[in-house]
Amino acid sequence: QVQLVESGGGLVQPGGSLRLSCEASGSSLRIGVMEWHRQAPGKERELVAIITSEGSTNYADSVKGRFTISRDNAKNTVYLEMNNLKPEDTAVYYCKMPYYAINYWGKGTLVTVSS
Repeated sequence: QVQLVESGGGLVQPGGSLRLSCEASGSSLRIGVMEWHRQAPGKERELVAIITSEGSTNYADSVKGRFTISRDNAKNTVYLEMNNLKPEDTAVYYCKMPYYAINYWGKGTLVTVSS
């Protein structure tokens, strides 16, 4: 059974930074493509960033230049470095891992950007 656990959320002032982590666990697990999504209050969940096994990345236009996704394969962990945070970045952030035709999701971590 694959499990994803996010951490690192919290309250931050506009212009501040946070680093989210997502650790994957499971028997004989080797992480492949990993994704960060977010869901703001009253809005649909949206893709924020994606990283392939080879380290190629892609970002939503709204976070380009501010967010950086990275991975540590030895730790089965993916990170989301978020800089210059804005109030509109407030959301629950979820980690997603497609694995053998199943999409696994974490339970999410709340990021609140407010003064």
